[in-house]
Amino acid sequence: MTKAKESKSEDGPTTEAEIESLLTSAEVKSLLDELERERALRMRALADFDNYRKRVERERASAALSGKRDVMLWLLEVKDDFDRALAHADQSPDAVVAGLRAIRKRMADMIKAQGLTLIETVGRKFDPTLHEAVGVIEAGDGKPGTVLDEVSPGYLWNGEVLRPARVHVAK
Repeated sequence: MTKAKESKSEDGPTTEAEIESLLTSAEVKSLLDELERERALRMRALADFDNYRKRVERERASAALSGKRDVMLWLLEVKDDFDRALAHADQSPDAVVAGLRAIRKRMADMIKAQGLTLIETVGRKFDPTLHEAVGVIEAGDGKPGTVLDEVSPGYLWNGEVLRPARVHVAK
């Protein structure tokens, strides 16, 4: 029977009771402390990864919005070119004018569908957050600081100024 006990002890303890009997209370406390440290590190790593994932999502959305903003500004420039071309349409054949108007309308509808709204200017008080003054005009009947003429329209996008309106202001 001693041989059986010896072989058993050579293989190591097999039951929890045998394991506990071999460990002292200091060793158990040390193992529990180490386990708690590892758990805390794991929880911190999970929280850090979650924060990283959220930051990457915010940055990705911001980059997409920035790219879309650039595209919208370019489209507004093209729309302005169409408006200037239509201002001189009386010199072109009717078919060309009709085509320009159709393209301009589609572009205006697309811009509106993207959430852009026109900034109203003429007759309003000059607001430097919405308007860019490109000139001052002597106006006898206009109140000083009132927008008299619009050089190019301004647009709001989701409540923020995408492009300020370029205007002439009464002196």
